[in-house]
Amino acid sequence: MRLSPDELIFLDYGFVKLNATIVYTWGLMLILVVGSMIITRKLSVTQTRSRWQNLLEILITGIEKQIEEVGLPHPRKYINFLGTLFLFIASASLFTIIPGYEPPTGSLSTTVTLALGVFIAVPYFGITEQGLGHYLKTYIKPTFIMLPFNLISELSRTLALAVRLFGNMMSGAMIIGILLTISPFIFPIIMTMLGLLTGMVQAYIFSILAAVYIAAATRVRKPKAETAKA
Repeated sequence: MRLSPDELIFLDYGFVKLNATIVYTWGLMLILVVGSMIITRKLSVTQTRSRWQNLLEILITGIEKQIEEVGLPHPRKYINFLGTLFLFIASASLFTIIPGYEPPTGSLSTTVTLALGVFIAVPYFGITEQGLGHYLKTYIKPTFIMLPFNLISELSRTLALAVRLFGNMMSGAMIIGILLTISPFIFPIIMTMLGLLTGMVQAYIFSILAAVYIAAATRVRKPKAETAKA
């Protein structure tokens, strides 16, 4: 039983090592890109729409609503990043119904990469919304003594995002592997269905936490005079 798709090697030639994590990650990205191109190539603005377009609009509307409820007033600015995060993690779990497929999110390298994406996106959106000077000042509020603690907080929550997602995805794969050795017919099917549900939940939690961090970074504090007038 493999604990991670990193252990499944497809090609090992010198310093070039191609494991299942890399293959499945790029394969998943290719499917998402090609699928989006196919679905969006013939969009309709009339009442007659394809089922794929209806599904896509429902999905986008739902993601935008969740982003707005987190505290980001203009969800269209963030849906490219947050929506892609959700679709990637959710699709990685959904494709586990394919025999032989292992979700790349079961590898710590993948979850760290996703968490680093959030780590970079938070200051990017914060600087875009507030400006470089105002954003950097948030690290020394309410006093400059908080600077090291705020920096540690940035790093620790990035690590927490990566470990949380990796732990949940790996534990599900381990349980299915153990049940396969005990009862190879009934329990694995049930656990696979539960794994799909867990994967959707993890995709939602990861995306929502990323939105919360971005919302905190982009929140512009109003001056005291303006707050008093309001």
